[in-house]
Amino acid sequence: MRYGGAGGTLAVSGLDMKVERGAFAAVVGPSGCGKSTLMKLVTGLHIPQAGNVSVAGRQVTEPVSIVGMAFQNPTMLPWRTTLDNILLPLEIVEKHRHRLRKHKKDYVAKAEALLETVGLKGFGDKYPWQLSGGMQQRANLCRALIHEPELLMLDEPFGALDAFTREELWCVIRDLHAASDVTIILVTHDLREAVFLADQIFVMSARPGRILAEHHVPFARPRELSVMYEPAFNEMVQGLRSEIAEARVAA
Repeated sequence: MRYGGAGGTLAVSGLDMKVERGAFAAVVGPSGCGKSTLMKLVTGLHIPQAGNVSVAGRQVTEPVSIVGMAFQNPTMLPWRTTLDNILLPLEIVEKHRHRLRKHKKDYVAKAEALLETVGLKGFGDKYPWQLSGGMQQRANLCRALIHEPELLMLDEPFGALDAFTREELWCVIRDLHAASDVTIILVTHDLREAVFLADQIFVMSARPGRILAEHHVPFARPRELSVMYEPAFNEMVQGLRSEIAEARVAA
């Protein structure tokens, strides 16, 4: 994938990775290595100039409707309540758009159940400015899941939060993944986050990005936060840090 025409920036090249259905994968690497480009290629927001992308057995040639996305900035619409923000994808995704008016009560009940799952029961009628950053990100996760995506793409979703809130939300997304068959791909700079949440971790090279290594996380699920104090956990984090440092120098 190259930006800016034939002489422009080559963002990713020779990038090859595979994530099985239901898995939780993390992608880490140096800044500017093409992690966000990878997100856009998988979701169909960009189409590669060479090579192929497949999601759920189909080649990606347009934006993929079975994907949910959550970013570092929740970008909730300030004039809509939390509940109405969560329901927004249902107004866009074709499968649900035609059913929304007739089955509004069912969808509202589902949204309220998601809010309860992430610890926001009773906050559906609040506006974004009435929620903390961590609460907005919880609602953002609900919005990404409301249309029952088969694939959830997370782009640094917890990066702007304080350490305590971030760890709380790690547990939320851990439990959401355990309770469903959704496939999750997490792009993150936080190596502890990657090792705590993921089943497999892909390490990208410096630009143009490609996969340098794939690691399988050996820690049994469900994982508690206490696993981060175990020597094997920290050894894996340090190993990833060394690989990324070498990739940065090699650039």
